[in-house]
Amino acid sequence: MRVYPEQLTQRLSQGLCQTYLLFGNEPLLKQEAQQSIITEAAKQGFDEKHRFTVDNQLNWQDIYDTCQALSLFASRQVIVLTLPESALTTAQANALKELAPMLHQDLVLILEGPRLNKKQESAKWFTLFQGNGLYVPSNTPDARQLPRFVENRCHALGLKPDHESVLLLAQWHEGNLLALSQSLMKLQLLYPDGELTLPRLQDALSRNNHYTPFQLTDALIEGKAKRAVRIVRQLEAEGVEITILLRVIQKELIQLCKMQEYGASGMTLNKIFDHYRVWQARRAPLTSALHRLTLPKLMGLVQSLAEIEIMVKTDFDSQPWPALSAFCLDMCGHPVELQPLS
Repeated sequence: MRVYPEQLTQRLSQGLCQTYLLFGNEPLLKQEAQQSIITEAAKQGFDEKHRFTVDNQLNWQDIYDTCQALSLFASRQVIVLTLPESALTTAQANALKELAPMLHQDLVLILEGPRLNKKQESAKWFTLFQGNGLYVPSNTPDARQLPRFVENRCHALGLKPDHESVLLLAQWHEGNLLALSQSLMKLQLLYPDGELTLPRLQDALSRNNHYTPFQLTDALIEGKAKRAVRIVRQLEAEGVEITILLRVIQKELIQLCKMQEYGASGMTLNKIFDHYRVWQARRAPLTSALHRLTLPKLMGLVQSLAEIEIMVKTDFDSQPWPALSAFCLDMCGHPVELQPLS
C-alpha cells in the first residue's frame, strides 16, 4: 500500500505495519516519517532499535541474527536499514529477499533510501516487502505542488497564512524544506495568533530558497521564462560557477537535438523516451518542448550557449549572467536583444 508523508500520521493511528518503505529525494520528509514510525512503535513497546547500512562491508548475518534473537529486556524491536544511493547489486537484492521471511509481529522494519523509478518499484525485493508494508514516497514537491504543501504544513502547525504569504513562503524556500520547517517554527513563536501576512513574513524571514542547475533546465524545458530567470539570478547570488550551468544546459540541448533527429527518422516519441529512459512525469513537458523547439532553433541555442562560454573564458570584463538570462528567455520563446555596453 502507498501513502504520502502527510497521510502517515493518520495511517499510524490505525496500527503498525510490519514494514515501512521510505524512499525519495527529500531528506526532511524521510527523517520526519522515520521519527513518526519510531515514536508510534515505542508507544507499543518496540523499545529496542538497530540501524544498519547496506554497503560492501555489511555482514547480513548480523541483521538475520537480530531478527531471530529476542532481547531479555525488550522483545519488540525496530530495525532501520539504509539502502545505497546507487542501485542494489544482485547479491544485496537477494540478501534482502532472504530477510523477508524472518520478519515477525515483534519486529518493525524500516527500509529507507533514494528515490525509486518504476522499474525499481517493480523489483521482486520491493514488492515482497510492500506486500506486508507501507510505501511512503518522500519526494521534494515541485514548484506546482509546493504552495499546497506549504499551506498544509502551516495549517498543521496552527498557522493561518493568506494566499500571498503561501506563495512567498513557497518561492523563498523552494529546494530547502528544512529551512521552511525552521521558518514556520520561528513564525509560531513570533506570532502566537498564527496570522501570516506579507509584512509579517518580510519582517521575520529572509530568503532561504536553494535552486539547483536541474531546476533551471526543468524551467527551460517547460518554457517558464520568469521562473528560469529567477533561478539564474538566485544561482548567481549564491556564487554558483556559471560554467556548471552551461554544461548542464548544453547536455539537455544536445539530447533534445538527438531526439529531434530520431523523430525526423520516423521513431515515435514513446520509443524515443524509452531509449533515453525518460521518467513518465517528464514526458509531457519534453513533448511540449520538442514541439516548441525545432532542430534549427536548438542548433542556434547550442551556438548561443557556446558564445557565452567563450565570453566567460576569454573576456573577463564581460557580463555572462545577463547573457545567460537572455538565453533563457530565448529558449522559453521570449527572445530579447542585449544592448552592448557603451
